Amino acid sequence: MNENTTTSQQDVIIRLDHVSKSFPDKKVLDDISLEIKRGEFVTLLGPSGCGKTTTLRIIAGFCAADEGAVMMDGEDISSIPPHRRPLNTVFQRYALFPHLDVYDNIAFGLKLKGVDSDEIDTRVRKMLKLVSMTDYEDRDVESLSGGQQQRVAIARALVNYPKVLLLDEPLAALDYKMRKDMQIELKEMHQKLGITFVYVTHDQEEALTLSDRIVVMNEGCIQQIGTPTDIYNEPQNEFVADFIGESNILNGTMVKDGRVSFLGYEFDGVDEGFGENVPVDVVVRPEDVEIRRDQSKAEFFGTVTSCTFKGVFYQIFVNTETGFELMAQNYRKYDVGERVGMQIQPANIQVMHKSRLRNVFEGEMVDETSVSFLDGEFECSAQQDLKAGDKVRVEVEFDAVDLLDYAEEGVVQAEVYSLIYKGDHYHLDVRLDSGIHIYVDTQDVWDKGDLVGINIRPEDIKLSRLND
Repeated sequence: MNENTTTSQQDVIIRLDHVSKSFPDKKVLDDISLEIKRGEFVTLLGPSGCGKTTTLRIIAGFCAADEGAVMMDGEDISSIPPHRRPLNTVFQRYALFPHLDVYDNIAFGLKLKGVDSDEIDTRVRKMLKLVSMTDYEDRDVESLSGGQQQRVAIARALVNYPKVLLLDEPLAALDYKMRKDMQIELKEMHQKLGITFVYVTHDQEEALTLSDRIVVMNEGCIQQIGTPTDIYNEPQNEFVADFIGESNILNGTMVKDGRVSFLGYEFDGVDEGFGENVPVDVVVRPEDVEIRRDQSKAEFFGTVTSCTFKGVFYQIFVNTETGFELMAQNYRKYDVGERVGMQIQPANIQVMHKSRLRNVFEGEMVDETSVSFLDGEFECSAQQDLKAGDKVRVEVEFDAVDLLDYAEEGVVQAEVYSLIYKGDHYHLDVRLDSGIHIYVDTQDVWDKGDLVGINIRPEDIKLSRLND
């Protein structure tokens, strides 16, 4: 082992190795691996049900992984109970003891450990000062505001001098202004203490504000790990681009290195290594769509359809002359119906590999003109070289899936799980009860949670023998 590797391993305080976890109705973590460095502020970020809280609970010891290991300072702590792990947790519900005052709530853990009373007093008063609660030691905790109760919960966790502080959405119950104030205070506490913070939230702005690194999660998998700047400016897939901040996410074609086509135009870019004439996803942040007063310098043109003041900037929607809707931000107001010229700098065009190009399923032939897949039986074009019982690969283009308002009218029924606007159409993730995904491109407007029927025309179902 070389010196750099040794130093790197010494910097890692927590490591998750191929951790998986399932509950009876769902796999919540799917083979995740993660290293957390000593002294850094790491945020687990993602939508509800993505697995972030389960990950935190596994680190804390409140939940056991089905597979994989949890390492701390190089030691496997998977079998060590929570109270023996050198870390503490602050929960969304602060779980303060109502019969104890502020001082005794903070001192509770130290008293259980039999720490000397003078040492307890020294530590408690140090924590009270850290969380700006110096004059509150005799107060009844139920008389405190939500923000004050949260400070007491943090002080109670920190008074034990843990190596790692775990925080499970600790600001979620606070109002907007208090949450903003506490974000600043948490960041300052982390900088003063120098210990490792592992933080769970679904709030993207909160994660960007607090973190040294962000771990973006979805469906039990890690989508991307990076600094807030990396996550925002260089998302690795359309989920991250859509989840973190506002984005224009568009279908494109990588013409060649440094040249990409989208919105019906070709642009200079900075990305390389995708190949030539390769389908890609393109991300452009609204603030990077420049509206040019001097239209002679514009790369393309459009008409303003909406202009809304957002307090600091105007949010502007523009229909381009090529039929795409684009979101922009500008400090100047533009009138609805006004023709504007626009430009996008090469460095502000982020190109991503497409996660998928079409739907691909496994199926089985029922007879020459019908095939079973997606938990249903669909008619298909006559297949002379396939017979009943043959296992087949089924391919369906995104725009070949018909969604029906009345779910019972479809061959199978499903629910709209998520959707992304791609400038001239919506890209939907639709799911069966069995968990199978169907991806759909449509002009129709659907909402998350809508129940739909699914039909696919026989001519749009492409079949091939599975072992071919």
